[in-house]
Amino acid sequence: MCRLSARSRTAVYRVGLMDGRSVVIKLYAATARRNAYTERVAMRAVTGHVLVPVVIGYGNIPGHAATALITSDLGPLTLGSAMRAGQISDARALKDLAGLLGRLHRAPVQPQAPRRPFYEQVTSLGRRCPPSRLERIGPALATITADSPTTLVWCHGDLHADNVVLDRLRAVRHLVDFTDAAVGLREADVAQTLVMTDALSPLRARTVTDAYPLALDPQLLAAWVVFHTMRCLAYSSPGDDRALWERRLDDLSRRTPHLFRTRRPERTRR
Repeated sequence: MCRLSARSRTAVYRVGLMDGRSVVIKLYAATARRNAYTERVAMRAVTGHVLVPVVIGYGNIPGHAATALITSDLGPLTLGSAMRAGQISDARALKDLAGLLGRLHRAPVQPQAPRRPFYEQVTSLGRRCPPSRLERIGPALATITADSPTTLVWCHGDLHADNVVLDRLRAVRHLVDFTDAAVGLREADVAQTLVMTDALSPLRARTVTDAYPLALDPQLLAAWVVFHTMRCLAYSSPGDDRALWERRLDDLSRRTPHLFRTRRPERTRR
């Protein structure tokens, strides 16, 4: 057994079976916002539009409140590892991610599909950062809440190069890790990928948006980029990681000042 990842409420393992097969087991703590059932719902809904692992089993762990999702093991090669090895260019990877998002966002949305209202995301962020930081991105929050979407799509919620598994020939892409999948706005999902792949500069961002096949609202996309960047800053670790996200947020404030609230200079008394 090999642990692939571990977070506060989820853990993923690669396990070899006695018959020679290998499977991936994801464990969800009882306190996790999502669980094995909701991830299975998302994977089943998007099958036919994007490739995903085969679900072998899912349900409650006997004697525990936790849940488990068991899927086929697609192997260790990811789009990210292929990039780091120089086998796939950065631009090619960004275009691949954009194409995958486009196919994912065409999957039909069922009325009972899980959703995560924006106010819940803001409330969660508010627990991690001081009010002054939320106040700073007030115009971006207003842009998001002012939108009245008529079309909702299945959002992956965390699509980056290491959540795309390749076959041995690097020709077939599978999406994995639907922990945060829910129904939402396509701009929110595209923005998440821009932030997580550091495609925030105009040139890198256009590489993604030009390859994305569906229509996007540029203003709404920019607002979601600000929100996701602030969320990454709120969850960053002290030191270099936090300094990195502070720089990225500052860069965004210079490129899109209309999505930030600046402090007015105080008047001096005469």
